[in-house]
Amino acid sequence: MALAAMLVPAAGATAAAAPDSDLVTNPGPAVDAGATLTLERDGNWLIIKGGALGEDGLRINYLEAYCRAGSTAADWVEHTRMRHRTETVAADEDGRRLHLRDTLEDGLVVDHMITAHADHVLFTTRAHNPTDRRSEAHWAQPCVRVGPFTGTPSDADLEDERYLHRCFIFIDGELQRLPTQPWATEARYTPGQVWRPQDVPEDDVNPRPLSPLHPSHGLIGCFSADGEHLLALAWEPWQELFQGVAHCIHADFRLGGIEPGETREIIGRAYVLPADGEALLARYEEDFGKRKD
Repeated sequence: MALAAMLVPAAGATAAAAPDSDLVTNPGPAVDAGATLTLERDGNWLIIKGGALGEDGLRINYLEAYCRAGSTAADWVEHTRMRHRTETVAADEDGRRLHLRDTLEDGLVVDHMITAHADHVLFTTRAHNPTDRRSEAHWAQPCVRVGPFTGTPSDADLEDERYLHRCFIFIDGELQRLPTQPWATEARYTPGQVWRPQDVPEDDVNPRPLSPLHPSHGLIGCFSADGEHLLALAWEPWQELFQGVAHCIHADFRLGGIEPGETREIIGRAYVLPADGEALLARYEEDFGKRKD
């Protein structure tokens, strides 16, 4: 059976949701025949199960927020966070594909085709502005809860940072575990840590402590409790990397303010791999190298 035909329209999806998106009629790369990861939707949570993630899976607040520029020192509720609603357009009966659609308060429409593979999940995201005004959305954040994966007790306080030492980013091409040094501590909201690429203004990121370090790659990840596996996240283009306050890590993607009639594509991946930082970096370069050029 063709993959497009396997996508089942979700109950309650609007009649106009599926036909006008080529994400359904042309959904992209085929799913791996031996895929071990699967997808579930529970409210606003995307749950990835299987492999090293086990049956409890990895929970992602997808998406937690779409954000305006000028966010670093601004009030999160009054200024930064934009209202949006999400609908499930279609879902593969086997849990391998999921099509979500977000509609933002300024009219921007963002389609997410999420596909599970053997050792990663691919996010193909297309943002289209059907209005006559430039969209205010500059970036968006999936909040990835890594507490269970890193062995953080389920009853731990949300500000418990024992998981922090299992997390990592890349500085000057080398894997560095958190906390990186220096470690910023001052911001409108604390604790946490934000890293930005050099081409993103320092005024346009999460209002948590902003590190003076610039990651060499748009990768952030963590090691499993038993040290046998790693989980890593990456988007292109990316706005920031963020260690949060809910046993979470973020690789937040960039929208950049989309003009009327414009469509942009953003690609993301969540990797579940053996605990080998060099192999992860090679995989990242293979998957994202051409998009960065």
